[in-house]
Amino acid sequence: MIKKILLSFCAIFLASCTATKPVVRTTKNTTSKPVVRTIKKPIIKIDEDKPVVVTKKVEEVNQNQNNQTEILEATTRVKVTTALVNEYIAKYQKIAKEDMVTYGIPASITLGQGILESGAGTGPLSAQANNHFGIKCHLEWNGPSVKHDDDTAQECFRKYSNPEESYRDHSMFLTSRSRYSSLFKLPKNDYKSWARGLKSAGYATDPAYPTKLIGLIERYNLQQYDADVLGTDYVSTKKEIIIKEESVANNSDVKRHEVMKGDTLYSLSKKYNISIEELKRKNDISDNGIAIGQNLTIK
Repeated sequence: MIKKILLSFCAIFLASCTATKPVVRTTKNTTSKPVVRTIKKPIIKIDEDKPVVVTKKVEEVNQNQNNQTEILEATTRVKVTTALVNEYIAKYQKIAKEDMVTYGIPASITLGQGILESGAGTGPLSAQANNHFGIKCHLEWNGPSVKHDDDTAQECFRKYSNPEESYRDHSMFLTSRSRYSSLFKLPKNDYKSWARGLKSAGYATDPAYPTKLIGLIERYNLQQYDADVLGTDYVSTKKEIIIKEESVANNSDVKRHEVMKGDTLYSLSKKYNISIEELKRKNDISDNGIAIGQNLTIK
């Protein structure tokens, strides 16, 4: 009897021990879950903070865009049509003549430089900075500016609110600098001497600058605007060319050549059996540069 009681007691004891084991495991598993969740919460907060950093970067970009100085890409050669150049001349010939009266600079020179420097208003500097004459900042300039590759990388060029402001600044630029003072002793109708004088005074570093400028003036008859201001008669350059071309038909010894792409003084001297020096003398050329569309006397 006593043995049966002991066996029953042992059975109850063993059953109670077995029943507690899952309780312990359940408690451990239940406790571990919130621990894992609690660790993940800071990670979520960090992700939510990221847009704040992006917003700061956008603000910095906006501040940079408000800066007066802009970065421009390097300029390439600008191709323009005759119609586009004529439209440019019609638009700015009035202010060029007004500036000739006020400042004494031939209108033909002002218009010719405007066409050449701005690509008839299509170049990067004229399109984005209204700078039609390639005038750099220099020390006295306190206005807006743009950066642009020229003789060296990323040079500072003046920026204007409109093209008319650029024209007026061009006139004041030439009249206010002593290095250009010799130009104003030249006759107002002598555009060739003015073109060479600008190069000699350092307006441009291109050795062919005078030839290009003279070629544009003669091709588009810009001398007529000088005559308008001076009150003198003007005979169209185109008519002069027609007369000379007629003389070519009557005199085989007289020849003219219109400069085409790829022409050089050397190639023309070989083609027409004439020395380079003689070719330069006949066409009043002081350097080795010639411009497309320029009419050269050969013989």
